[in-house]
Amino acid sequence: MTVVTRLIIAYVLAALVVAAVTGCTRDAEPAPAAKAEEPKAPSNRIDLPGTVRRNLGVTFATVESRPVAATLRVPGRFELLPTARREYRAPLDGRVELLVSQYQRVERGTPLYRIDAPEWRSLHESIIATHAKVASMGPLREAHRVHEESLAEKVKIWKARIVQLESLREAGGGSAAQLTEAMATLNATQAELADVMEKDAELAATEEIASAELRALESRRAMILAAAGYDPGEITPTNGSIEVRAVAPGVVEALDVTTGGLATTSSRVLSTLQPEAIRFRARGLQSDLGRLRDGLAARIAPPQGGAIPLQSTMKGPLQLALTADPDERTVDLLVQPSSLETWARAGVAAHLEITLEGGTPELAIPLAAVLRDGTTPIIFRRDPKNPDQVIRLNADLGVSDGRWIVVASGVKEGDEIVVGGNYQLLLATSGSAPKGGHFHSDGTFHEGEH
Repeated sequence: MTVVTRLIIAYVLAALVVAAVTGCTRDAEPAPAAKAEEPKAPSNRIDLPGTVRRNLGVTFATVESRPVAATLRVPGRFELLPTARREYRAPLDGRVELLVSQYQRVERGTPLYRIDAPEWRSLHESIIATHAKVASMGPLREAHRVHEESLAEKVKIWKARIVQLESLREAGGGSAAQLTEAMATLNATQAELADVMEKDAELAATEEIASAELRALESRRAMILAAAGYDPGEITPTNGSIEVRAVAPGVVEALDVTTGGLATTSSRVLSTLQPEAIRFRARGLQSDLGRLRDGLAARIAPPQGGAIPLQSTMKGPLQLALTADPDERTVDLLVQPSSLETWARAGVAAHLEITLEGGTPELAIPLAAVLRDGTTPIIFRRDPKNPDQVIRLNADLGVSDGRWIVVASGVKEGDEIVVGGNYQLLLATSGSAPKGGHFHSDGTFHEGEH
């Protein structure tokens, strides 16, 4: 062991001894006197920061004014309107090439499929030939008109010649042979004129037939193009294929022909659907017909117990079905919502809430927001001044329609009431209320009773 090492060890030992002696002889410092805490005032407020709300699954509903006592609720479902589905059929026989896939959303003018149809080329060629035929009839009839006028003038001349020859013969001059020749020429000219007039009538009939045929061909082409989604006057294809376009927005529902498959005229190639073209159909009792009429205010509410907020509702006027079911003693109730929520789609079940005549709006909350601590109804109101706190209140309740319940005091319209997670809050606060006093709706505690 070197000298330096010995010195270091000696120094460390000396330091430890000094520290031990000092620690043993130092008097313990007296602990500071604890300050007397002032007793906290009783409070029915509960701290509920964002993380706690998320962990407990706390959700809120807004206090709103509703005619609870005059609300009729019936179950129902959304259904597609009769105009929601659109079919696209083959305008001609041909081979199909699909340009869209199932469940693809399309807009007006989106190419759906292309059909290679030889008949389309034949139709186009027939239109060209018939149009040329109609166009040629004009000059041809004009030539016949000129010929007809020439012959008519010739007839007039020969008639005048015959009158002249007859006058000479009556005066004792002229030649019988000249008169006979003139009359023969007149007869021949009149016969030729009759033939020309007959031919002109035939040409007129032929032109009319050709024009009618041209109109029929063009009308057929227009119908095919309209069914294919082309606008009037739009430049159209002249080859053997037609591109069929969407005539309205929607979603491709079904494909009835695969790419490369053959389609016959009027056979369905695909269909589209407008998911937003829906209405709500509920089934009410015929015994309620005395309280129901067309035009009553109605709202569509989501079913309870799901992730859809209770106040995600849709409004619309009530419409009674034209007929009722005599066996079930029911009548269908229809509502066309003025606007749709994101959860609304065909087949979704919900409830129809009909506001009957004579109802008075009152402040109400969802019935699911009310719990009972023993026999006392309890609700939890969010503090308007501090969104991270809720206030436990003894609920002053009124009538209920099975889903909403009237609150007579302690809340105002627009307040937020706990709906989801309120059971955990009740367990956390049960039995904690002080005796011999009462809480106000603002969370303050007063001793004694009113």
